[in-house]
Amino acid sequence: MSGHPPNAVDGTIDMSAAISDVEEILGYKFIDKSLLEKALTHPSYVNAESYQRLEFVGDAVLGLAITNFAFLTYPDLDAGDLSVVKAANISTEKLARVAIRHQLYKYVRHNSAALTHKVKEFLDVVQQEDVIVVHGGTMKAPKVLADIVESVIAAVYLDQKFDSKAMWVVVRGLLEPLITPDMLQQQPQPISMLFEMCQKDGLQVDIKPWRENNKNIASVYIDGNFIASASSDQKENAKLQAAKAALEILAHCNDKMDICANVNENSEVEAAAKKKLHEVCARKKWSKPCYSIVNEVGPAHARKFVCSVSFETADGLEYVEGVEKLRVKEAEGYAASLMLQNLRKKNYI
Repeated sequence: MSGHPPNAVDGTIDMSAAISDVEEILGYKFIDKSLLEKALTHPSYVNAESYQRLEFVGDAVLGLAITNFAFLTYPDLDAGDLSVVKAANISTEKLARVAIRHQLYKYVRHNSAALTHKVKEFLDVVQQEDVIVVHGGTMKAPKVLADIVESVIAAVYLDQKFDSKAMWVVVRGLLEPLITPDMLQQQPQPISMLFEMCQKDGLQVDIKPWRENNKNIASVYIDGNFIASASSDQKENAKLQAAKAALEILAHCNDKMDICANVNENSEVEAAAKKKLHEVCARKKWSKPCYSIVNEVGPAHARKFVCSVSFETADGLEYVEGVEKLRVKEAEGYAASLMLQNLRKKNYI
């Protein structure tokens, strides 16, 4: 591969070199190279036709190709299980990681600083993953990455004169490793798994989404008891991460019917703890909680934060420091959780 520089924010990129590199990634030489040029052009680049029409075709043809693959590969699966396999292999999460793995994002011309930032942020998250993520990681995958993959697939499809079999021969390697039924069994959908686990014990699950400071937050309650919460730019991913957090907590419970008696005291994490602490301070007419970063450790790609929280009461200053967390919001939430525990011990709440 020629190793040409990634796309620049100003949209400048050597498209001839980019096309050559992507052809090498695919192991396929285009008859009509203008198709691949379109597939590598983001709508923000206004000087040429973008990939939007190709992405529309790619979404449909990829769905059909994966349907055919699953039907022929797994003859014993019923329609429901086939649908799950198909959905996992055409999801934004799956395709975005394909774009990251093959570095396709480097060859897309655009004029969007936000796009560069979003892709970089997701790249940093994916590099920390040590297993294949099936249902979504800690950050929702940017749709633009999936669009790139679908557009490239469509370009191959059109270049092969709408021959879906010939297209599949070219792009299957791009999509490997495909998500299998065994992988799905090893990583069940967290929300479904949480509901199934609790229903067996006759417990009621409620996942409540809400927003704070332009963030989507989801809190998990079981039989009315707070269990865990998480935040994300997208509501569905916040619910997914909250369910994962709840499952981790429940995995350490000896008696789920007891809803982990200490969960409410020890697991009021992230936004839910901050929200509750804010409500306590308002009710007691104390000053608003003030959060500060007191320490940062680790390299830039794996930075950890320690946050403190403080406020004034009628009796003086209340101050607590938390522990190292991967995100500032988590560090603030942990500090808030510790503060709530201290307030309980002092019989303030």
